[in-house]
Amino acid sequence: MSAIEAEPPRLYPSRPFLAVSIAVFRAGKVLMATRTRAPFINAFSLPGGLVETGETLAEAALRELREEVDVEARVIAFNRHVESIERDDARGIKRHFVIASFIGEWIAGEGTPGLEAGEVVWVEPSQLSRLHCTPHTAEVVAGAAAMLESGRFNLPESGVSL
Repeated sequence: MSAIEAEPPRLYPSRPFLAVSIAVFRAGKVLMATRTRAPFINAFSLPGGLVETGETLAEAALRELREEVDVEARVIAFNRHVESIERDDARGIKRHFVIASFIGEWIAGEGTPGLEAGEVVWVEPSQLSRLHCTPHTAEVVAGAAAMLESGRFNLPESGVSL
């Protein structure tokens, strides 16, 4: 982003932010990382972040995956969307994100901690309850795992279920 362009404030926004996440699976385990920034510092979540102008949702998910944890994957399906709205009685809507979550198949990289990801782990979806996760993460991962198991996918290009 150039110095001329100012990023809209994430607190008390005038509009929702569009974000992505990706549940990457390898040998039956899903990639999780702890957040290093608010909200939910130190909670486990799926890699993801804001969509940049000109990116498709799937491109943004793969970019965020590379930037946050240095993992390569291919998007195999759209999973679902999550709306994260934090209300503040005094000032209204404190945060508002609409998160498009994808399912990815691992290609390369073990997962490396960085500026946006603290601890990085590969975990069985059934063991997710043992981790302190961000809201909705467990249900998003469960849905992704069920979709993988069933072999019925939502295509990322069209959102049509096969």
